[in-house]
Amino acid sequence: MSAMTLTPKALYEQVAEQLRQRIFQRELEPGSWIDELKIAEQMGISRTPLREAIKVLAAEGLVTMKVRRGAYVTEMSDKDLRDVYHLLALLESDAAAVVAERATVQQLQALQTLHEELERSVHDRDQFFAVNERFHMQLLALADNRWRDQLVTDLRKVMKLNRHNSLLKQGRIAESLQEHRTIMQALHARQPETARQALQAHFAHGLEAAG
Repeated sequence: MSAMTLTPKALYEQVAEQLRQRIFQRELEPGSWIDELKIAEQMGISRTPLREAIKVLAAEGLVTMKVRRGAYVTEMSDKDLRDVYHLLALLESDAAAVVAERATVQQLQALQTLHEELERSVHDRDQFFAVNERFHMQLLALADNRWRDQLVTDLRKVMKLNRHNSLLKQGRIAESLQEHRTIMQALHARQPETARQALQAHFAHGLEAAG
């Protein structure tokens, strides 16, 4: 099916995803102006779905609208980064406490399987990135709070704007893996507060590495 035969809603959602990926891959750099005419021409679309897509990205925090100047890719300040990590730590540590208390044996085993995949990915940075994100999202899914899930999803998108991914720091993958082991131990031991503290420490160390 060609883009021109899609419904307007599907089209702007597809455009939003394309722009999102261009932002994450640094094809559109933080702080750069989004040239609507040029991008619409590149994509072979009108400016209407492009503008709708930009509104979606602005709601996610990936794009900043400036009066009479247009749309810009959001730049993360040091304070922005601290604030995002702070909120992620609160939300995900709360989820970990819920999982430690309420998850079934089968659910914990599914999370353990993901953790073991993470262990095997330690020498493949891109694979480690991907599995790490799946682990965190699975933890949230087990805690079963769709409002928290949505907040974390949006915050994790914004976190990708940071130029220095915490896992790129020398030795950080090994440290992160050890922190994940501590988290899993707390979950298996059914210790909600220990799990909460382990997640908070995980994010504190991540912030330190990302700075």
